[in-house]
Amino acid sequence: MLFLSTVRFWANGWIEDLYINPKYFFPFYGFEFVVPLGNYTYILFLICGLSALFVSLGFMYRISIVSLFLSFTYIELIDKSTYLNHYYFVSLVCLIMIFLPANHFFSIDVYLKRVKSVFQIPAWYLIALKFLVAILYFYAGLAKINPDWLLEALPLRIWLPAKNDMPIIGFLFNYKVTAYLFSWIGCIYDLSIPFLLWKKSTRFFAYLGVIIFHVLTSMLFPIGMFPYIMIVTALVFFSAEFHYKILQFLTSIFKFNSNLLQKEGIFALPKSREKLIQIFFLIFFLVQLLLPFRYLLYPGPLFWTEEGYRFSWRVMLMEKAGYAQFIVKDETGKVVVVDNQKFLTKLQEKMMSTQPDMILQYAHILRDYYKKNGFQNPAVYVDSYVALNGSLGKTFVNPKVNLANEKESFAHKSWIMTYK
Repeated sequence: MLFLSTVRFWANGWIEDLYINPKYFFPFYGFEFVVPLGNYTYILFLICGLSALFVSLGFMYRISIVSLFLSFTYIELIDKSTYLNHYYFVSLVCLIMIFLPANHFFSIDVYLKRVKSVFQIPAWYLIALKFLVAILYFYAGLAKINPDWLLEALPLRIWLPAKNDMPIIGFLFNYKVTAYLFSWIGCIYDLSIPFLLWKKSTRFFAYLGVIIFHVLTSMLFPIGMFPYIMIVTALVFFSAEFHYKILQFLTSIFKFNSNLLQKEGIFALPKSREKLIQIFFLIFFLVQLLLPFRYLLYPGPLFWTEEGYRFSWRVMLMEKAGYAQFIVKDETGKVVVVDNQKFLTKLQEKMMSTQPDMILQYAHILRDYYKKNGFQNPAVYVDSYVALNGSLGKTFVNPKVNLANEKESFAHKSWIMTYK
């Protein structure tokens, strides 16, 4: 899936549009050392795509999975304008797989005798992958337990009518009851599906639900590869016998060496090394369990401030639109009203206008730009309005605060206006 996604990204010209053409970028706080690579970005994507292909084939696995994790994560850290939950999920899966013996069965590495073929591995290796998928779904469901989603059917009540031209069922999207039905089903689905997939007696029907749910969301919303990634990922819950039958089928179709299917060997690491990996996994999952709740450390409504919003499996929970007009002044009386299109792409401007940390980063970009172009100690102010879930636009940032002097940190941004 990652290999195909990389090919799709390249073929659609998105590498150039998102990572080469922009004049400025918005790195994540603490990762400012991740810088755009210009035309070398194509090499980065080539490494990422080949690494994904090699991992799937089990060829030079250890090098390939490390390379895949580093290249994919580097790409996603270049610009937070492109942040998506499933990109974060992919990076985490790749990180886990660095420690898994995924190339010890039915792989090129086994065929070339680079590693020993094994048929049994410690159960906790598989449990780790299943648990990560379960966290994604369950936390996405928890996030939907909020008044807007359950009691107001927002933002689905805004989005669904736009799909009323869909054949056969399109007319249903004009009714409020459809939005309420989708909202409640979505919440119940996310909360229950990991448990239904985990249990053998409900797994088959649960997986049918996974297919129906994600195919429908892919038809209704522009969320790229995410639905298909989740459909494929959910197969990890199926038994070894299920996967073994698939490999037998592939072997018969493509005439692979039948020795690759030998049911022999047990994977084991030295106890000290296994203990270190277990400690790493324990810390990893502790972070994953706690990180989504960091929003509780900040005042104000989460959907308004978005402080603690990312990396918390909050998927498609709000409709947010913003307008941000920046004004730069200096000590000599110079004043300029900024044309955002001179500095940002349409996507960057759209994402920046509703996210405080990006607004601050952009203000610093403007401060540095105008300082280099003759402004004395430039001050940057913003006239901004944001509409949340169909409400009227409200002032988002205190227009009297000089953002040029504000510093980025994990602390609450006091210059965000109170949501009333």
